Amino acid sequence: MKKKQTAAETFLYVIGLVSLLILCTGCNNLSALLPDDRQNEPEPVSIDTNVVTANTRFGFDLFNEIRQTEENKNIFISPLSVSIALAMALNGAAGETEQAMTNTMHLQGLDAESINVGYAGLRGALQTSDPKVTLTIANSLWARQGVPFKQDFLQRNTEYFGAEIATLDFMDPNTLITINQWVNTNTNGKIPKILDEINADLVLFLINAIYFKGTWQTEFDPAHTRDGTFHLATGGEKQVPMMTRSGDYPYYENYEEKFQAISIPYGDGRMSMYVFLPYRESDLNAFLEGLNTENWENRISQFREQEIFLSIPKFKLEYEKTLNNPLQSLGMEIAFAAGLADFSRMADLDRLGKNLYIGEVLHKAVIEVNEEGSEAAAVTSIGIRATSAPPEFIANRPFFFAIRDNETETILFMGTVVDP
Repeated sequence: MKKKQTAAETFLYVIGLVSLLILCTGCNNLSALLPDDRQNEPEPVSIDTNVVTANTRFGFDLFNEIRQTEENKNIFISPLSVSIALAMALNGAAGETEQAMTNTMHLQGLDAESINVGYAGLRGALQTSDPKVTLTIANSLWARQGVPFKQDFLQRNTEYFGAEIATLDFMDPNTLITINQWVNTNTNGKIPKILDEINADLVLFLINAIYFKGTWQTEFDPAHTRDGTFHLATGGEKQVPMMTRSGDYPYYENYEEKFQAISIPYGDGRMSMYVFLPYRESDLNAFLEGLNTENWENRISQFREQEIFLSIPKFKLEYEKTLNNPLQSLGMEIAFAAGLADFSRMADLDRLGKNLYIGEVLHKAVIEVNEEGSEAAAVTSIGIRATSAPPEFIANRPFFFAIRDNETETILFMGTVVDP
């Protein structure tokens, strides 16, 4: 076995820390658009492995798409948070828009009912009674007053996603405060806000919030934390506090692909942080280039417990990203196209007199890792916009007109019509 370094050379993002492993309920009361009896959540159902696999595939796709423009930078996302928010929006999509979204999320082959039932089952299956792990998820829909949203769309999101629904005056400055307070509360203060403003053409926000706090199965002794050298991707060095301990951990090393990996369990061991460390002669980008769903599952299956000397840095990450471009690059362009998107299952477009489309997908995620454990939170907000009504020009009253040569800027004729 390759000798373990006492100082980490490269630290890989925490894959699946929260996003692929956690889901539970935890929402505050909001004034609902639906009767109270419609907000009862369904009984837990069996987990659908197709939905789990889809989330994993979508997570790697999204991460790798982001990485293309942020190489050698810290990245931390919750693919599950993004997936849940998109799945709620999917309940309002139809036609090519629905197909593009399901393809991007790797849910093709599943009908709308199966997708909803799958998320409901995942939600029930991933709850935990571990006293050392806190997991909460909250979903909400914030609707502009006067927009004729369809009851079926609202019903599906309350029934399967436990989403709370509120209708608010988007022109009232307090609405922005209210939504951000909800985000702050449901991330335990880790993410104080997701929105900076509410534009005039926004008619709906679909928001998912995840909060995670896990205590290590065996905590690090703060007395053993020492400053150590962290070798940066740029070639420089940085002194950082390194937590150290020896113990039995699930471990995997691949000499051919030049990396070693460790699983650090929380609480009763159901949830873990997986850390993949490329060899000194390799690098993180080379490892990530070969990372996909298939070899991820294969590698996870090869972890075996053995005694390890572990040294890992304490760290905090705060990450914020507008996901419009990555999601469009993954095949969801039509959902963002004002004239093409089809969200006819979301609202009565004839009554509204406008088309709906996704205007923005905002994502924030934070994590802190220390001797006690890890605390993380993520929020995804999908803002649904309404196209502005085209301006009308009905010449049914007296008007002026002119005929102009635009090259010489010469007016050739001009006149008025008062009686055509």
